[in-house]
Amino acid sequence: MDFELTDRCKEHVERVEAFMDERIYPAEAVYERQMREAGDPHFHPPILEELKADAHARGLWNLFHPHEAWGPGLTNAEYAPLAEIMGRSAHLAPEAMNCSAPDTGNMEVLTLFGTEEHKERWLRPLLDGEIRSAFAMTEPDVASSDATNIETRIERDGDSYIINGRKWWTSNALHRNCRVLIVMGKTNPEGPKHQQQSMLVVPIDAPGVTIVRGLPVFGYQDREGHAEVRFENVRVPTSALLAGEGEGFMISQARLGPGRIHHCMRSIGMAERALELLCQRALSRVTFGKPVAENANIQDWIAESRIELEMIRLLTMKTAWLMDTVGNRHARVEIAAIKVAAPQVALKIIDRAIQVHGGGGVSDDFPLASMYAHQRTLRLADGPDEVHKRTIAQRELRRWS
Repeated sequence: MDFELTDRCKEHVERVEAFMDERIYPAEAVYERQMREAGDPHFHPPILEELKADAHARGLWNLFHPHEAWGPGLTNAEYAPLAEIMGRSAHLAPEAMNCSAPDTGNMEVLTLFGTEEHKERWLRPLLDGEIRSAFAMTEPDVASSDATNIETRIERDGDSYIINGRKWWTSNALHRNCRVLIVMGKTNPEGPKHQQQSMLVVPIDAPGVTIVRGLPVFGYQDREGHAEVRFENVRVPTSALLAGEGEGFMISQARLGPGRIHHCMRSIGMAERALELLCQRALSRVTFGKPVAENANIQDWIAESRIELEMIRLLTMKTAWLMDTVGNRHARVEIAAIKVAAPQVALKIIDRAIQVHGGGGVSDDFPLASMYAHQRTLRLADGPDEVHKRTIAQRELRRWS
């Protein structure tokens, strides 16, 4: 593996960093003011549309998309440093550059498995940043860490499918621009375990789709929302099917691999910003006659944070390189490993920064409390740590059995 970034990647890094410095960081205070004045946790602030227009004009758009027809055609290894930079302002930068979850995964699904009708009606507006989307897989009544457990029924009725079920943690479903859901359910409950599930493209305003509530995360109502959604006799045409009946589990695995590593890339950026805040606070605060930064335990935290960040960055880059060279399937262990390691390291660094900030660290006057809540959810999102550890352990055991 060559650790040197490609010229194309370096050029994009320079342009993304310039956009962050010139537009994103100054816009953070504007964003907070507009959200506060709206008094609505799911308000879509005008500043975001301004940032999107600027990013689009600069050519900083759909950077995640591996297909040159839709984006710059960057490899995973080239995109990784860009996603890390975006992670420094995770509530603004990814959406501003049309690189935010779950749209990234949904766009790739529609690219790989969608019909021409799907691409025209849903993919094109998503690629243009005109609409947003959500992914409805997780359910409250079963352990969804095992996706074969899902119970939502999808039944054929002539030239239609009828959907009945209940989902939750359907992220983005409360975004003001969300127009479409990708829904996973069972079309053949008696079939082979991994061929019972199918996926459908469902308009969010289809009759029978009810957004029950937005689920708070540690008391935060994220702007895009994490919705509980009820499906009651929702009828869609058979043309809504992605790939084919029984292909839902396969699609989910294809979708979640890149999505998991994108989360990890952004986690590194978030942790880097937390470390910066830690250092700045430690240098500016004086206790017992000297700056906090002069205490040995604080210096230990700073050194350990740098070491841990470099380790997870290397593992992320190795994983991205493997995905590019041997494919997602053969990088499965590394994807699982970084999905465990990155949020845990980020949490550790954010926690140290909170401690150095004292009472301010757990308030909304600083971004650290929100960062912590976001990273803690990543130990569950796209599969909990324990499922990924199981994948790694089983691979190790197979070598000796």
